[in-house]
Amino acid sequence: MPALMIQGAGSNVGKSLLVAGLCRAARRRGLTVAPFKPQNMSNNAAVTADGGEIGRAQALQALASGLDPITDMNPVLLKPESEVGAQVVVQGRRIATVKARDYAALKPQLMGAVLESFARLRAAHDLVIVEGAGSPAEVNLRAGDIANMGFARAADVPVVLAGDIDRGGVIAQMIGTQAVLDPDDAAMISGFLINKFRGDVRLFDDGYRLIAERTVWRGFGVLPFFADAAKLPAEDALDLPRGGGSGAFKVAALVLSRIANFDDLDPLAQEPGVALTMVAAGQAIPGDTDLVVIPGSKSTRGDLAYLRAQGWDIDLAAHVRRGGHVLGICGGYQMLGRVVRDPEGIEGPAGETAGLGLLEIDTTMTPDKRLTRTRAVHAASGLPVEGYEIHIGRSDGPGRARPFAFVDGAPEGAVSGDGRITGSYLHGLFRADDFRAAFLRGLGAVSSGLSHSATVEATLDALADHMEAHLDVPGLLALAR
Repeated sequence: MPALMIQGAGSNVGKSLLVAGLCRAARRRGLTVAPFKPQNMSNNAAVTADGGEIGRAQALQALASGLDPITDMNPVLLKPESEVGAQVVVQGRRIATVKARDYAALKPQLMGAVLESFARLRAAHDLVIVEGAGSPAEVNLRAGDIANMGFARAADVPVVLAGDIDRGGVIAQMIGTQAVLDPDDAAMISGFLINKFRGDVRLFDDGYRLIAERTVWRGFGVLPFFADAAKLPAEDALDLPRGGGSGAFKVAALVLSRIANFDDLDPLAQEPGVALTMVAAGQAIPGDTDLVVIPGSKSTRGDLAYLRAQGWDIDLAAHVRRGGHVLGICGGYQMLGRVVRDPEGIEGPAGETAGLGLLEIDTTMTPDKRLTRTRAVHAASGLPVEGYEIHIGRSDGPGRARPFAFVDGAPEGAVSGDGRITGSYLHGLFRADDFRAAFLRGLGAVSSGLSHSATVEATLDALADHMEAHLDVPGLLALAR
């Protein structure tokens, strides 16, 4: 069946959003369409229907396609654990942790899995829309490439190159990409489009013409900036919600150095009664905060050290003394306990690190990773909560006698005796509208009754409408082969 690939003239040019919009546009034409990204690098992952993990962007693209996400949609996922190393996940399962210089030697061995997953998707759907990674202009990484031109040539998939005009220099990005590519790689590019334009699109007419003349590529249009993108789950830490809202209930979320699965914050950010502040390195937790959220982390002990280096442990102690509330999710839950032990050195050097001591639990890291979609019942309200677990480590201790929720009758998470400190392994818990409303009401906040899932669906439709209005979407879909 036909396939089309969107590559970028640089990182963060909006490839993920473009693929999501094309998937929704194709679906609305009655096609069965699936997203595919050969290799992704992200700590913001989703648990799939087949019990693995893929990049969060591919899960959103699956939603745009009307599909449940499966591991074939992102067969190679790299999850950075340090500045120089990353966990390698192949077809949903962790196979190794390697240093960047060693991954180059591993890549050629992964092409078989990539093509195998792609073939299964192609056999099952009318159309597959593929997302590249980074940029094909990074020709120093071309040897053994499985993410961009290496894949496009191996699978014979036509490429459209997307450029981001918002950051400037887009003409050089596009023409320069063609200039540095191997001629056989450049021949795979059938056209281009420009993304994230602000202002009067006609002012770029001359620039658009220049790109088309110099490259001899077909232009598929200029897409104005899509402001509602913030309503969709983000994958890259560069796209973290910057906070906002003028609600009376103040939420502060800590931007950890290895923050993971931060889309937990999206439903809170969209609540009109909530004002969300993202607390970055060097900033203090605001003194008027009602709830501090410690999100997930790819390196719990490393981020405990990072948290203390920012002085956030001191801010948290003061926040608790003032009667404030704290919620730790996954790695954040582990940090709230008395100690985090890593006897086998799974996340880094073997050893143990003192936790924040706000919950009576101890955590021990173990080699096995828990990957599951979870249905729970909130202990305080009796309301259903649906989420997912994606973590290593097991937590236990007296605090578990006061669970956050119950899963098949077994306790999950922990709550302090005064009810102000909460920890849970459940990601995605705030997507449950009734639970989110009850949770906020329990802290004295006002919930709007917002339906998060309806907001995401409506935004995907609006994205497809936006692309149909400004791009040659029929031409893009007809390009697929």
